[in-house]
Amino acid sequence: MTLDRVRHELHRAEGVLAQRFRQLSERHRAEAEVHHVARDLARWSDEHVAALGEPARSVPVPPWLSDDPDPGFALLTDLRRLHQSCAAVSLDWELLAQGAQAARNAELLDLASRCHPHTLRQLTWTNAMLTELSPQILTS
Repeated sequence: MTLDRVRHELHRAEGVLAQRFRQLSERHRAEAEVHHVARDLARWSDEHVAALGEPARSVPVPPWLSDDPDPGFALLTDLRRLHQSCAAVSLDWELLAQGAQAARNAELLDLASRCHPHTLRQLTWTNAMLTELSPQILTS
């Protein structure tokens, strides 16, 4: 069933997103809000992976963190890439919800309705951090 393929991709993407939030948190420990909030947001993705119900697997995360020596610009680059990942996961939740609705699959529709708002909050946070930090970093 095609919904199974979307669910499988969402499982993989949420696992990667959780790892990327943790990587951001560790790499930018000096930025207290980034460090602590990113760890919390990673837990949401971990919960989504568990809720999707597939066996947990180690998901290799390709290198994606900036290698820029300027810590401010590296933070912006990392947040930008994380924002793109959040947007992709959000789209996957929307696809799953639309497919579940069309297939009259109440279980999957409920899952998407519970989890997608978390992803939208992750997306909102990354956007807010980019908006808040970019003027200072880009003009200093």
